[in-house]
Amino acid sequence: MGYIRAEEILPIEVIELIQQYVDGENIYIPRKPANRQAWGAGTQIKQELLTRNRQIYRDYLSGYKTSELACKYFLSEKSIQRILRKMNR
Repeated sequence: MGYIRAEEILPIEVIELIQQYVDGENIYIPRKPANRQAWGAGTQIKQELLTRNRQIYRDYLSGYKTSELACKYFLSEKSIQRILRKMNR
């Protein structure tokens, strides 16, 4: 996410109103609810994680221990256990 200078897009009256509450600080303006996207909608990360989790499950079924999987995939054992529970459903 990049920053946009307020004076490039907002009228001076709006800037002065905002400065009454926040002067010289960075603020986040959330999207309107109608414009929000689901997590990962703009990237392939959901598919990448699903592929990784399926591989973790296959490795587990082929005999890897959760501690070995944690080391192999750079995750905590709790995360591996959570993935295995989810993939088992």
